[in-house]
Amino acid sequence: MIDKPKSYFPLKLILITSYLFSVVILCGCDNKNSKKDHSDKDEKQTLKKDSALVDTDSLYSIIMVGDVMMGTNYPSEYSLPPNDGEDILEGPSEFLQIADVTIGNLEGTLLDKGGTPKECLNPENCAAFRMPEHYAEYLKNSGFDIMSVANNHSGDMGDIGRKSTVKTLERYEIKYAGYVTCPVTIFLKDGVKFGFTAFAPNTGTQNINDLSSARKTIKDLKGKCDIVIVAFHGGAEGSGALRVTRNREYYLGEDRGNIYDFAHAMIDAGSDIVFGQGPHVPRAIELYNDRIIAYSLGNFCTYGKFGLSGNLGLAPILKIYINQKGEFQGGRIYPFRQIKRGIPVFDDDYEAVSLIKHLSESDFPESKLVIQSDGKLIAR
Repeated sequence: MIDKPKSYFPLKLILITSYLFSVVILCGCDNKNSKKDHSDKDEKQTLKKDSALVDTDSLYSIIMVGDVMMGTNYPSEYSLPPNDGEDILEGPSEFLQIADVTIGNLEGTLLDKGGTPKECLNPENCAAFRMPEHYAEYLKNSGFDIMSVANNHSGDMGDIGRKSTVKTLERYEIKYAGYVTCPVTIFLKDGVKFGFTAFAPNTGTQNINDLSSARKTIKDLKGKCDIVIVAFHGGAEGSGALRVTRNREYYLGEDRGNIYDFAHAMIDAGSDIVFGQGPHVPRAIELYNDRIIAYSLGNFCTYGKFGLSGNLGLAPILKIYINQKGEFQGGRIYPFRQIKRGIPVFDDDYEAVSLIKHLSESDFPESKLVIQSDGKLIAR
């Protein structure tokens, strides 16, 4: 079992000697890119020792997490974290920085003040999220490359909030997709062209319930890109919404889609990775046509306005390896949990791993994915 990292060197030593897919951490950091490159180099050297993975230099690593809302200054600054949020992502940052691409779901808007807040019966308890714009720097510094903006809080501050979010992410050189006005993003990494898009059942976002349009988006992306990654915000919410029902799901009367049909349709249309958020709890992971579907990665860093008791506080980091065709080659779940009012820290009890393992085996017994108790993912 991985010890909770207290310094870079012990974590590196334990992981190299213990696991196929390891986290290798530099002592000190000049910048994000140098740290990523060094970590991946060491990881691939470790991978080469395993006979199951021969051509490791051709693999690409993707890290995904669930909902990210680092604190809101609406309706007051009471729901902002201590130290102006500077260290809110300090715990997981060394994990987030060891992939070719790191993706999260931006649950809310980036806007210093103003906007058109959605109407709430009690403004003091309003779930309308307005993160200060400079919080985007925390995302960038911790390792995020892409943020999905397709979710039920992306319109919390109206059109002003959406425009500010886009401008802010661009200012900090973080890619994004999921609004109707910016449905996809395309980028190059080591000579490979990646495409990313996102869907939700909410106004202003690409519609998860319009499968015909979604398929067209994926086919268009696949025609331009080598690897296509899809995020979605869908499914019922709450601690009891752990299971993938394979049926249409609703929450407070809202049609949250049939995420099973959606995910399979996206893979069939050409996607290589599909991952979700929305239920606020982790759900199963499935291997379908040699591609990974993670049905919900739950809450990751959701400060001040989220219920985080029990399984609502689990904050897994999912890392997978794919080849140049987009086929799954291996991976790992790193177990995190949110403490206090929403700060992610390493979980020595591995609760996220245990839960996702159980749900995956229960909901998808036909899947060829094996989740080991240490979080390692392999295909049988």
